[in-house]
Amino acid sequence: MKENPIRDKSYDFALRIIEVYKQLTQNEREFVLSKQLLRSGTSIGANAEEAIGAQSKKDFLSKISISYKEARETKYWIRLLRDSNYINQDKANNLIQEVDELLKLMGAIISTTKKRLVIEKANSRTLKN
Repeated sequence: MKENPIRDKSYDFALRIIEVYKQLTQNEREFVLSKQLLRSGTSIGANAEEAIGAQSKKDFLSKISISYKEARETKYWIRLLRDSNYINQDKANNLIQEVDELLKLMGAIISTTKKRLVIEKANSRTLKN
């Protein structure tokens, strides 16, 4: 399988989120916030995977944008769990650093894809005229 930084990093991140979820439910008996974290944290990679298999650039942009939004939501849940003392500062800060890296990568991909779509649209108008 071809190397893909977003796919690989989001998958590894999802595995860490699952570990945190297990710890929260088993040790802390916390079920509500942890479920939100699990849903959004694993959704990042699922939507990135869908983006990779997109049928068009617009479809790709839509899926990777959803992945970006899920990463932002995940960061919110991590901060909330950290600040309410469900997960320790170091663990939370490491997860935040990882999600920030994903956000930067996806932000750059979104920006580049939007620029390419604008260029393609302009080129197709030129060809029609």
